[in-house]
Amino acid sequence: MDYGRLIEEIRKGHDSIEIIAEREDEVYLDVDREDFGKVCLLLHKRLHSPVMTYFASDERKDSKVFLLYCVFLSTEYKKWFFVVMKIPEDEPRFNSIAKEIYSASLFEREIKEMYGLEPVGNPDVRRLRLHDEVWPAECYPLRKDFKLTKTDRTGKGEFHFKKIEGEGVFEVPVGPVHAGIIGPGHFRFSAAGEPIINLEIRLGWTHRGVEKLFEGKSIPEALNLSECICGDAAFSYSTAFCKAIEKIIGVNPVQEASVLRAMLLELERMSNHVADIGGIALDVGFTFPANLAAIIKENILAVNKNLTGSRYLKNMNCIGGLKKDLNSDDKAMLLVSLKSIEKDFSELEGILMSSISFMDRVDTAGILRKKTAEDLGIVGLAARASGIPLDLRKVFPEKDDVVRFQAAKEEKGDVLARLKIRLFEFKESVRLIREFSCKIKSEKGDYTADFTPKEGFALGYVESWRGPVLFWIKLNSHGLIERCKITDPSFHNWQGLSFAVLGNIIPDFPLCNKSFDLTYSGNDL
Repeated sequence: MDYGRLIEEIRKGHDSIEIIAEREDEVYLDVDREDFGKVCLLLHKRLHSPVMTYFASDERKDSKVFLLYCVFLSTEYKKWFFVVMKIPEDEPRFNSIAKEIYSASLFEREIKEMYGLEPVGNPDVRRLRLHDEVWPAECYPLRKDFKLTKTDRTGKGEFHFKKIEGEGVFEVPVGPVHAGIIGPGHFRFSAAGEPIINLEIRLGWTHRGVEKLFEGKSIPEALNLSECICGDAAFSYSTAFCKAIEKIIGVNPVQEASVLRAMLLELERMSNHVADIGGIALDVGFTFPANLAAIIKENILAVNKNLTGSRYLKNMNCIGGLKKDLNSDDKAMLLVSLKSIEKDFSELEGILMSSISFMDRVDTAGILRKKTAEDLGIVGLAARASGIPLDLRKVFPEKDDVVRFQAAKEEKGDVLARLKIRLFEFKESVRLIREFSCKIKSEKGDYTADFTPKEGFALGYVESWRGPVLFWIKLNSHGLIERCKITDPSFHNWQGLSFAVLGNIIPDFPLCNKSFDLTYSGNDL
């Protein structure tokens, strides 16, 4: 079905549907309240897409309504479909779509929590981040008229965990404070004997009100803030932010800048993938490859430092491109370093894949089946390990003629499959960086662009090392941030972990957890 026929099918029987905005990779469909669920379900089925992001915006000052946006991705048409609905301020409710499209469920809980818009029919509307023990009821921070006072944080409620009962069933609460330096998360296991029969995950302990912090910021201020949201994906976040702004103001980075951004994203991917590979080895007590992985990661971070001045690639992105290019010495250093890193990584892979005891621990552990992953809306490397081939680098290549990108895919959905995805993607990143380096010819010093902020909205996105990082930005008439919606892949994938551990024993949870390696800060926002 071509794009025009799809639009016709969506409009069939729904004369009120109107395309209110469209660009090459985005289309916005304005629908009535009674048609919202029908159109979302149609796109979900036709595009074979989960809900990629789903959020509200407070427009009461201008039009006395809230706007609701539900977003789907078409890999065929290479477009993001936004289904937009108005909710009158005197009727702050909407019909839930979570029973038909389960991947919408967490987003609807977030919308209720942050805006007070009731998703009628959603069986689970518990808070995600504003914990009942701290925050009072009817406190909606993303409304424009919200003002935080000292008396706001005086909640006396209680979070109700799902109770699993039966003879021989016992609960094991873990966290939110953990040993080591990892973030806080509460994991409540229900076990019958040794196997886990239920895991409920409660997050939000590192909620900082990030989306609220963006409101009223200038573009330079917001760009600096974007790098502070999730430390291990700082460049991914700043790139997604820049792409959103560039679409709004109509600035197209030159090819060399786009290629260099793609190269730095691959370096970020490599350092995190090898760190996770080492973490998986460490969680089964295999310390030598874990230490080798740490050395490889350190060498990659040193390359980052030499190329950009930052081990985590901060203060490099700017609107229109990058603040620094690569000169001939940088390229030579990079290629020599890659050769050494590739040799060490090959040794690491050989050690792991030849160890019978290691393979015994990771094979068939923590299985996330494809159907479950599809229903939950799992994205990124966790999805690719379960047979879902989505990768934004394949859907939206930076330049069609730059490189021939190869996407990873496994089928089993276990720890070993997620390990293999990382192994493949690390090696593919090395190949891509070599090809990218040959495409960068300019040595102009920087790729900055002059621009004038203007009113508008757009979605920026990248395939970060965990999965898609999405930034939807709306600028007001003064060029300041009016609304910022951020979606980290971890927001989709934490619930995948709770299904992957079922049937495993509690001592294997750290191994399963590390194989996902999800972020607390990117999820909690």
